[in-house]
Amino acid sequence: MPSPLLQVRNLKVSFFRDGKWAEAVHGIDLDVFAGRTLGLVGESGSGKSVSSLAVMRLLNDRLSRIEADSIQIEDDEIKDFSEKQMADVRGKRIAMIFQEPMTSLNPVYKCGFQVAEMILQHETVSKAEAKSRVISLFKQVMLPRPEAIYDSYPHELSGGQKQRVMIAMAIACNPKLLIADEPTTALDVTVQLEILKLLRKLQAETGMGMIFITHDLGVVAEIADDVAVMHNGEILERGSVEQILNHPRHPYTQGLLACRPPMDVRLKRLPIVKEFLDGEWQGGKAQILQDLQISDAERKVHLKQLYSREPLLKVEHLQTWYPLRKGVFSRVYDYVKAVDDVTLDVYEGETLGLVGESGCGKTTLGRSILRLAEPTSGRVWFDGTEVTALKGQALRDFRRQAQIVFQDPYSSLNPRMTIGEAIAEPMLVHGIQNDAKKGHEMVCKLLEQVGLQAEHYNRYPHEFSGGQRQRICIARALAVNPRLVICDESVSALDVSVQAQVLNLLNKLKEERHLTYIFISHDLSVVRFMSDRVVVMYNGKPVEINEADALFEHPQNDYTKKLIAALPGRNASASY
Repeated sequence: MPSPLLQVRNLKVSFFRDGKWAEAVHGIDLDVFAGRTLGLVGESGSGKSVSSLAVMRLLNDRLSRIEADSIQIEDDEIKDFSEKQMADVRGKRIAMIFQEPMTSLNPVYKCGFQVAEMILQHETVSKAEAKSRVISLFKQVMLPRPEAIYDSYPHELSGGQKQRVMIAMAIACNPKLLIADEPTTALDVTVQLEILKLLRKLQAETGMGMIFITHDLGVVAEIADDVAVMHNGEILERGSVEQILNHPRHPYTQGLLACRPPMDVRLKRLPIVKEFLDGEWQGGKAQILQDLQISDAERKVHLKQLYSREPLLKVEHLQTWYPLRKGVFSRVYDYVKAVDDVTLDVYEGETLGLVGESGCGKTTLGRSILRLAEPTSGRVWFDGTEVTALKGQALRDFRRQAQIVFQDPYSSLNPRMTIGEAIAEPMLVHGIQNDAKKGHEMVCKLLEQVGLQAEHYNRYPHEFSGGQRQRICIARALAVNPRLVICDESVSALDVSVQAQVLNLLNKLKEERHLTYIFISHDLSVVRFMSDRVVVMYNGKPVEINEADALFEHPQNDYTKKLIAALPGRNASASY
């Protein structure tokens, strides 16, 4: 067995909080070999990113403390290196791709300059040579129009293109070890697959070792050779990717695998990690299928009842176009056809899934239905009333019946308002409850209904986790007793374990409150679990509409087939 490229022994990381040191990483060991990828898996807060930042010494020295018996790269002990020595290690021997490329790239500098700066810092070359190297790197990471992107600012690129720029920057000095920290989390499945293929290709060409940090075991199945599962600052289980995915030993690993919506069966609800840790699923997958699987007969009865009703929402030839202008007089020379002639029905009690890549028009369609984005033409009918003709108080009354849960729960909440005030606000706006005492009681009841506690009323958004904040946004949407709720990528930023809890909650509330959902997402496995029917959007148009199981099992459109084929880990089956 060759020596590890990176060897970490007994790594501990502590942070200074509330006047004392709190240990976040509890003495972990890591081995990464040349030409192999270690998948470091766990939920947010498990310590996986912190461990990698500690190896690169990128944590704040005043607020953090790093201890280790040994941190070696290519047999060189670096744990006691000075900052000057570490500056030579970073980028040249160890490089890192961060999770969010937009915040990792400087918005005031052009992309090419930022990558060239990395080369100029570590190598003695001219600016012209550095530019030529950068353009070659952009070609290597398969960026279109590399010369144009060299002179582009980050905001002018798509998410996938920005991530490729970050990869080019990371490999600019041919590092021996690449640390990729959640590099595909916010990307569409097709772009995600391209990035994973690119990383594998670069690794095969250079022989570099890689640490791939993620919370998604499906992604691990596509990229990793070895896996280490982290939880609460400890490594609970490690082994080959085949062993971890198909024969996980620790209940936590089994829970991470089980809480991801399956593509081959339909479940009444998703198992959650806590149930595995509490020993409730010791029968593994067989017990889950026995207790939670929905039979084809049950599914057919449900759909027959559902579609015997009248549509609650009707969309007819809806278009939402945005003008493109140029010249001194801002002459319109073209249009961005975000929604382009969409016709569909949504039945009362249905969950209609909207899927497609970023820019396909699914979010604009949801906003246009609510008149948050004003349609250019077409008509929307809600329970017999034409929404596109409503004005003033009539439009406000409609919005009480149709609410939206946005993608980012933190930016959806006012940081200066307590969560109780945030949930109560729409009730006050719509005149539902003006009595302070009764309003407080209603908010407390809503908090408990979404799995929070009444005593949370006076806390602020920053005091909650991402999953808890999304529950607050759901409670806020429900405060006005709507009939239709549009969920716009409402679980895409959550860990798979928290995602499972929120999806279960949405289905539970749907039954209790007789809700109708439009569920927007780029995650096809989540959409299949949630939806009765699915609409596939492409370039502002629906290219396929069908019952969810039929669409995923027998897709008709080539674009739908492409989306399904890009799902990470779709061929990996756990036998836990």
